[in-house]
Amino acid sequence: MRKAYGALAVAAVALMATPAFAQIKIGSAGPMTGQYAAFGEQLKRGAMMAVEDINAAGGVNGQKLELLVGDDACDPKQATAVANKMVSDKAVFVAGHFCSGSSIPASDIYKEGKVLQISPASTNPKLTEDAFTKGNTTVFRTCGRDDVQGVTVGNYILKHHKGAKVAILHDKSPYGKGVADETKKAINKAGMREAMYEAYNDTDKDFTALINKMKQAKIDIIVLGGYHTAGALIIKQSREQGLGAQMMGFDSLETAEFAQLGGAATNGVLMSFAPKAEDDPKNAALVKKFRDAKYNPEGYTLFSYAAVKAWADAANKAKSTDAAAVAAALRSGKYDSVVGALEFDPKGDVKNAVYDIYVWKDGKSYVTTK
Repeated sequence: MRKAYGALAVAAVALMATPAFAQIKIGSAGPMTGQYAAFGEQLKRGAMMAVEDINAAGGVNGQKLELLVGDDACDPKQATAVANKMVSDKAVFVAGHFCSGSSIPASDIYKEGKVLQISPASTNPKLTEDAFTKGNTTVFRTCGRDDVQGVTVGNYILKHHKGAKVAILHDKSPYGKGVADETKKAINKAGMREAMYEAYNDTDKDFTALINKMKQAKIDIIVLGGYHTAGALIIKQSREQGLGAQMMGFDSLETAEFAQLGGAATNGVLMSFAPKAEDDPKNAALVKKFRDAKYNPEGYTLFSYAAVKAWADAANKAKSTDAAAVAAALRSGKYDSVVGALEFDPKGDVKNAVYDIYVWKDGKSYVTTK
């Protein structure tokens, strides 16, 4: 990933087109630019639609919402700049960030600024674990955690490929290394040992040396702890260089851009992701509304929508936008949402999170194992 330190001065926190009489400011934060911008777009689009729907229904406690959008480019330093700007602009809530490496440092700033944070997509357990240890009760997420996701992938490998030679790769990021390590723990616990455990740089473009090493080790399964951009290059170059190993990735592959970048080589790639909310018949009208606006609500779009709606429902229940009051309301109830019933544990994690296994085929991912 290209580091965006030079962009700190313009860490994008732009006002979206909302009514001039908006009275409550909330934020959406993620990688709006850079190589992970497809996921930033998911988070932004979900938040925008939620704000539109909430305002149309009367707002929060009778007040309209105004959406601020922050671009962290999945860079920790830029994420802290975005968080500081959200606080100074008096946002009371932020749906974000995407990368765990952004959400974790931003959470400390939100705590000090009394801003409630719900990440739609950051899966590293440290986000909520560290916050809980520090006494920060205003951090939540609408997605699952890597210790659930890693076990899901690990169990799939144990069931379907127990005798395989496994290479576990990660991009050194809190997310990529985190989910790779959770998968490693899952297979190691069952007595299976990986043949390779290697790190790569997410800015690399040529993976020939890594692929040659996997060929020499006769690798059967590639566990990819990293994002879709590098994943697409690794699988494409693997096929070009004669390595036919099965790739298994995680939720960060869930964007059509993965198939666009990797082409036909992505066919057959497996990944873990939560049950797809966009395929749930109860969400058909909402999905149509997105698609009528020329956007397909893939990946974490509806998780972002759910984060904003859950906050709004809890703020209405608390009759307040105070972070502590809304956090207490979130923990004390069960909230119906487009991604299913949201019930939070004391740490701010969703109870009973599940992941399915999907396979990529002709530019789309389809569930293969629940």
